[in-house]
Amino acid sequence: MDGRRAGISRRGFLKAFGASLFGIGLGGALTIKYAREIEPQLLQIERVDVPLAGLAPGLDGTRVACLSDFHLHPYTQIELVRECVQLVNRLDADLACLLGDYVFDRADAILELAPVLAGIQTRSGSFAVLGNHDLWTDPALIASTLEEHHTTVLSNAHRVLDLPGGHLVLAGLDDGWSGNPDLEQALAGAPQATTLLMLHEPDLAEQYRDSGRVQLQLSGHSHGGQVRLPAIGAPFLPRYAQKYEQGLYDLGGMRLYVTRGIGVIGPPLRFNCRPEIALLTLRSASRLQSNPGAG
Repeated sequence: MDGRRAGISRRGFLKAFGASLFGIGLGGALTIKYAREIEPQLLQIERVDVPLAGLAPGLDGTRVACLSDFHLHPYTQIELVRECVQLVNRLDADLACLLGDYVFDRADAILELAPVLAGIQTRSGSFAVLGNHDLWTDPALIASTLEEHHTTVLSNAHRVLDLPGGHLVLAGLDDGWSGNPDLEQALAGAPQATTLLMLHEPDLAEQYRDSGRVQLQLSGHSHGGQVRLPAIGAPFLPRYAQKYEQGLYDLGGMRLYVTRGIGVIGPPLRFNCRPEIALLTLRSASRLQSNPGAG
């Protein structure tokens, strides 16, 4: 009797173990299918209030749409970018900041991408910096094509935006990995006003914080890691995006926002890390301190 019971228990265990292996295999296959085919298409709008010390009262509520890392072709297709533009146009943004890496390994992809990005509608227009993949292909073609399609490219340069509530300085730097970013050149002649800095790579932020001239840096490049595992986070992050991965950071004297971006690079997966359109609303730090429930 005892031996028969032991035999039945053993067979039951083997059946359960086999079923578990099958379930793990099936679950793994479904997870990979989801990460490859579904989540990379699930655009997410992140709405974030960003408190800035010294922000002019009239600029409280200014809305900045941030997009990055399109990497058009071979993995990201133009239909996703068209959907992205449609979503941005519903956000009533004051300006759009495009934070680099428009292509992956083919510079001529910009010829398809730039006319679609030209459809972004904001009060003050769209502004762009280049990323490392842009510099690794043909930065002159990418910059000139964006400019031809009504997107202002800022490479160590700035623009003063005359918004209804006051002046806002928007500066853009050359790529931090393969270019020559120069904040002093970018802000030459800029008035004393709240300054937003566009730079593709986030991990260079601390040197610009220490300048005391920038209140908010906007970056991409990290893709959020593309794959984020529970209790682990991102197993892989690119160079110059290993310290600041995603979201809003307070660096003490300057804020940094890192967007997860739109597209992917290989392996072309996203898991727990949806493609992102960031809508940042600038807030007066003093206003939020006096009203902790704001936002």
